[in-house]
Amino acid sequence: MKTIKTKICIFISISLLVLLGMVATVVQAQEFMQVKDVREGMTGYAKTVVHGHKIETFPVEILGVMKNSGPSGDLILARFSGPLIERTGGIAQGMSGSPVYIQGKLLGAIAYGWAFSNSRLGMITPITDMVKLWDTPTSEEIRPFNAREESLVPIATPLMVSGFDASSLDWMTQKLPQYHFLPVDAPTSEIDERTFTLEPGSAVAAAFVNGDMKMGAIGTVTYVDKDRVVAFGHPFLKKGSTHYFMHNAYIFTVVNNLNSSFKLGSIGAEIGNIDQDRGAGIAGVQHSLATGIPVEIRVDDEDTGVSLVKRVKIIEDNELTPVLASTAIYNTVNKALDRVGGGTVTLQYTIRSTTGETYTVSRHNMYYSSDNINEKSIDELYNVVDLLKHNEFVEYPVLDINMHMRISQAKKIARIVDATAAPAVVSPGDEVFFNITLHPYRGKDVHQIMSFTVPKDQPLGEMILEIRGGGVMPLPYLIERQKYNLTDEILARLRKYKSFADLKKKIEEEEANNDVVVEILEKDVSMVPDHEKGPGKVKISGKDTPTKSEDLVKPNKHKLKDDNKKEAKSMAQTPYIVVGDGQISLQVVRPEERNAYLARHRQKKMAKAVMKEEVESTTEKSTTEKSEKGKKEDTSHQEKVIDVSNYR
Repeated sequence: MKTIKTKICIFISISLLVLLGMVATVVQAQEFMQVKDVREGMTGYAKTVVHGHKIETFPVEILGVMKNSGPSGDLILARFSGPLIERTGGIAQGMSGSPVYIQGKLLGAIAYGWAFSNSRLGMITPITDMVKLWDTPTSEEIRPFNAREESLVPIATPLMVSGFDASSLDWMTQKLPQYHFLPVDAPTSEIDERTFTLEPGSAVAAAFVNGDMKMGAIGTVTYVDKDRVVAFGHPFLKKGSTHYFMHNAYIFTVVNNLNSSFKLGSIGAEIGNIDQDRGAGIAGVQHSLATGIPVEIRVDDEDTGVSLVKRVKIIEDNELTPVLASTAIYNTVNKALDRVGGGTVTLQYTIRSTTGETYTVSRHNMYYSSDNINEKSIDELYNVVDLLKHNEFVEYPVLDINMHMRISQAKKIARIVDATAAPAVVSPGDEVFFNITLHPYRGKDVHQIMSFTVPKDQPLGEMILEIRGGGVMPLPYLIERQKYNLTDEILARLRKYKSFADLKKKIEEEEANNDVVVEILEKDVSMVPDHEKGPGKVKISGKDTPTKSEDLVKPNKHKLKDDNKKEAKSMAQTPYIVVGDGQISLQVVRPEERNAYLARHRQKKMAKAVMKEEVESTTEKSTTEKSEKGKKEDTSHQEKVIDVSNYR
């Protein structure tokens, strides 16, 4: 019985300890002030960091409540004062999210200001609206917020960057003008790699890019509940469900200027994941890192021998991912070349998806620019990633991106100057061989040997083959486009893909600028007669062809190219950007007619060979006789000379 009482006492003691622990937790939890309890004249304080990681306070006075003025409900109007505010010149950019306490209760975050004010007045987003972000489903989509008052503006969050140069950032801001980014080149701190647990008033960064380059917005933490964090008090980009990287931030100082003061800080260690960016602020979790997209970039400068490899992680976002990846590549090119100007870039890239190998896209290409090869080096990747992220068939979460580029100041361009084809008479299904002569810029001619298979359903009659560089549009098709006023934008809208597999195939099989292409050119498409003056074209002709048969059938007139039609073409890769084009005309006949022609052609060839051999034999005999005769004359002359000598 005594033992039972002892056990009961122990159980009661443990229960009391658990209960007391729960009470202690409730007591320690931060109490919130409700908006309905706010009164004019109330005073309190706010917390923020203006140097290092040290949290400081400054006085706050409540002026009133602005009903339904914010993106998520009410806002509280307040005045800020004290020595810290005097030092910073008012509420500075980067203070957004600074927690405000009234009567020991957390009221909310400093978030908005009045345009053209002295920055001592501002609006507070209620904490009760901010913590709702933790319960927001990550898949939810909401409309962008448009403030009722145009003069009511969020306290801007500075976009701190390190490792980027000015031209790459200019390119980025041009691609994303809607966000009005003002990047600030920030120094780094010796303690950037150390991790610090966040608390209300701490500086925090929502980053897009980390690794060898960093880019992100710095603001202030409003409230922390275990690992959950809310900050900023207003939207950053209002992306809704997102996956920014949560970082510590180190503040160097507050920079005062005529427009607005801002905190100058560095993006420190990655410590978590920000998964919400909405009207009431940003929210995320510490100690749980976002996966992100690894991007590896290698740039080889063939002129200087410099090789530069950069590795970064960028966020997953349909709109931002293409721009951020391209900006990181653009910046790496700038750093590796350490110059501006023209040149030739050879690039090879691979984009992999988390959905499996069947979604991997790989391409190669070459570009030349006479003034800015840097921008040329990123245009294609940007367009391809953007197309993949916005395709209509499947979600395309990117696993990683790998880019390798070789750049030289040399003008690696070759022009098509001649081509021959054999045989000149073919039947459907036959293989035609080409010897294409390319003239490199300031170089010696080179030859590209390639073949083309005549389609099995090719109509009998004349078949015109276009030989061109991969980036060259045949002149007849260019004229056809102009006739129908088909701009690139219209053509892009007309282009249809049947499935993701079709889209992937089109991307990977798209002609590269360093390809030589042989394809059928529909002969009745707006051809420019030879007697008319107009844009010139290399005239390429095949071998002599026989007279047309009466039963030859002409192909149908080709109006516009169908992008979804399987094209009969052949491509060969070269070390040059190939320019220029021309045509070879062949005859497509029935197999028996082709065989007869080839037989006659072989007989002609044999006859020519025999004749050539006879001519060479006759020439050699004549040369030998002349040589023997010459030797005799030379000997006679020598004897005469000797005789004369002896005579003397």
